[in-house]
Amino acid sequence: MKKIFVTTLLIIGCVSVFAQNSMSGERQRARNFMQAGDLDNAVLVLAKAIEANKSDVGLQKDLALAYYYQKNYAKALETIHPVIASPDCDPAAYQLAGNIYKAQENYKEAERNYKDGLKDFPNSGPLYNDYGELLEIMKNPTGAIQHWEKGIQLAPSYGGNYYNAAVYYYKQQDDKVWAIIYGEIYANMESLNPKANNIKKMVLDAYKTKLFISNNLKADAENQKNAFAKAVIETFAKQSGISAQGITPESLAMIRTRFILDWNTSFAKTYPFRLFEYHQQLMKDGLFDSYNQWMFGPVSDQPEFEKWVAAHKAEYDKFTDFHKSRVFKMPKGQTYSLK
Repeated sequence: MKKIFVTTLLIIGCVSVFAQNSMSGERQRARNFMQAGDLDNAVLVLAKAIEANKSDVGLQKDLALAYYYQKNYAKALETIHPVIASPDCDPAAYQLAGNIYKAQENYKEAERNYKDGLKDFPNSGPLYNDYGELLEIMKNPTGAIQHWEKGIQLAPSYGGNYYNAAVYYYKQQDDKVWAIIYGEIYANMESLNPKANNIKKMVLDAYKTKLFISNNLKADAENQKNAFAKAVIETFAKQSGISAQGITPESLAMIRTRFILDWNTSFAKTYPFRLFEYHQQLMKDGLFDSYNQWMFGPVSDQPEFEKWVAAHKAEYDKFTDFHKSRVFKMPKGQTYSLK
């Protein structure tokens, strides 16, 4: 039952279903029961609380979630539907309803739910993300990536769409750029998420097997229809010789340092990009080598990473202190994959 509550925490944190500035005693008591895996008592407490305060949508959403984890999907839908119909509805209510429909494998109603949600909240990154995941389940990968890209465009500070888009592009044979870029953005946005290490490994593999595996990156750049992707590959092509040493955290630090220097000379004004600006900031502060170790070291070779950290302790500690002190966000207007 502990696993249930861990998943609950992910929904609470990533979907923001229940985020409020204050919480009633009943809700906190129900949360405690949920944390202990006692869903029956959580339902009991929430149901009684709703009897006394029928207008509290927070209680209703908590109760719907408790029913959902009990796999009592009929009661979960019965509880969440009035929330969706109320003036206090938010994107998270549509997300929860969508999760319930998906659990029932009622994909038609799930799709209708997400469409309605996006009509009410057309800039909701989480709804685009969840709708894309539904379309992937429904064997519509083209529709899925379109929704993830739209979510990135309209809600660039939400990480889920970057994750799913990165995985999608990683699976595409001809992609050389977007799996790397979207994956690294996600790793920075959601560094504490358990999926972050998986995406770091994927980015490292993409450098090895998708980008630098090519014998002629200049020709690959010329074949790119997307101008931003063409500029990225063209700039990486100048450093392809270093890749002959193998793709390691150390060689990537050299390649990516030279990439940023060349990018700033040739393309930074045309394509301002927060991720590359962050790399430049780290370079100026003498933290870029540590950042590359943080990004690639553990997923490349854990013992070698530990040796590097031991030999550069002050430098790495300075980076980790900096990393913990800031929140990485992408601004609007830098979604170049759609151009």
